[in-house]
Amino acid sequence: MASVEWLSWSREAFARARSEQRPVLLFIAAPWCAASREMTCTTYEDPAVLAMIRDRFIPLLVDAERRPDIAERYALGGYPTTAFLDASGAIVGGGTFLPIARMRDALTRIADAFATRRAEIVDRSPSVAESAPASTSIPSRDDLLVLTFKSFDDEHGGFGTGPKFPLAAPLALALTRYRDSRDAGMARMVETTLDAMGWGGLYDEVEGGFFRCAATRDWREPRCEKLLDVNAALLRLYLEASSTLKIARYAERAADVVRYVQTSLADQAEGGWAGSQAADDVYYGLPAAQRRTRPTPAIDATLYSTGNAAMASAMLQASALLNDPALGEFALRSLERVVLATYRPGQGVAHYVDGDQPMVRGLLDDQIAMASAQLDAYEATGNVVYEMMAQELMHYALRTMWDERGGGFFDRCEADDSEAVGLMATRLKPFVSNCEAARALRQLSEVTGDRGFQEKADAALDAVLATAVNHGPLAAHVLLAGA
Repeated sequence: MASVEWLSWSREAFARARSEQRPVLLFIAAPWCAASREMTCTTYEDPAVLAMIRDRFIPLLVDAERRPDIAERYALGGYPTTAFLDASGAIVGGGTFLPIARMRDALTRIADAFATRRAEIVDRSPSVAESAPASTSIPSRDDLLVLTFKSFDDEHGGFGTGPKFPLAAPLALALTRYRDSRDAGMARMVETTLDAMGWGGLYDEVEGGFFRCAATRDWREPRCEKLLDVNAALLRLYLEASSTLKIARYAERAADVVRYVQTSLADQAEGGWAGSQAADDVYYGLPAAQRRTRPTPAIDATLYSTGNAAMASAMLQASALLNDPALGEFALRSLERVVLATYRPGQGVAHYVDGDQPMVRGLLDDQIAMASAQLDAYEATGNVVYEMMAQELMHYALRTMWDERGGGFFDRCEADDSEAVGLMATRLKPFVSNCEAARALRQLSEVTGDRGFQEKADAALDAVLATAVNHGPLAAHVLLAGA
């Protein structure tokens, strides 16, 4: 059966688009996304769509999990993303899921427009260097607290309406404030949300584990993919809530998350965890007995540095709070496996492992998550090797991603010339990532006694503090980092 001959993101692909005077079709998909799979199996198998792409477009395929840097710049409202670009990499149109009829129409309109009005379209395309002006007003701590909790849903818990995501940071902040002040309102916020998420539609009562998000504010219509990083964040949150609020059911729910992760995502033989389990609304809607008659939703067995680091930290905490030394041993073995596979001296850790090959270097989130996990491992074991690795990764990030003029971290090192096309030619300064980097730097300063790390933490927060007002409940990250 014919299929699209997808190309990877590269300068050569865009050079071909320029020489052949064709638009670029960029398809960004995620391995856990049911809509991505459906579009691949329907829209991209339609003969008319295939013929039009072959004859009139340069098609590029990006895996959102393997290339989060490209996805961050080009995703249009979610996955799948269907974006149309010109030869400079500027976006000229697009959307998300396109069924066959709409795809045929979109391809025809874009191709015809390029054939007859190409110069006009290119002139109207936004500059790839354009960005929104930065705010210069610095919010106070009180302003940030109001902003963080403003959208709390008193009835159903969580923040905002639908789709509703299980945001861990504002709830972690609420727990911190409760520990400091015994504010009953903060405890109620946490309990309302954790009860709604943990014993509602967001949780898989049969096999365990949290789904990625819910379509409705009452959590009753989950998007049924299960992601490693989501479950790591929520595992830590339920453990911390159990310890802080002295509520046993949260520890029990955390133990059930561990059951799912270790049964379905863990590589028990070698260590490490798979990145995700795919969505399947029919499967997850069935009781246990009927599930056994259907294939289990696919597992993306890719080892990602960020997700494995986050889960290793969560499992070390679970080992201590659930009194299960085996979890801690597995967490350390997993951490060491991923570092051994992805780390190279002077190059930090790669984003993921393909077979035995480390792939995609120079992403900030990988260095920060892994440095944080190494520090957690050091605190759990006292083994100085973990502290040394945390320092090495942080020094690499400071050397290759620190903004010497404006302070703070860019999201990646300078892109290789073979990929520095369009929006990939400009580095971003992500809010949450800089906050997490500041937390890791503070922890590293405390462990090593090196005030230089503390100074960089302060500078990273100063660089993004003004933008906190744009992030709603995620402003909690800057407060947790010590702003």
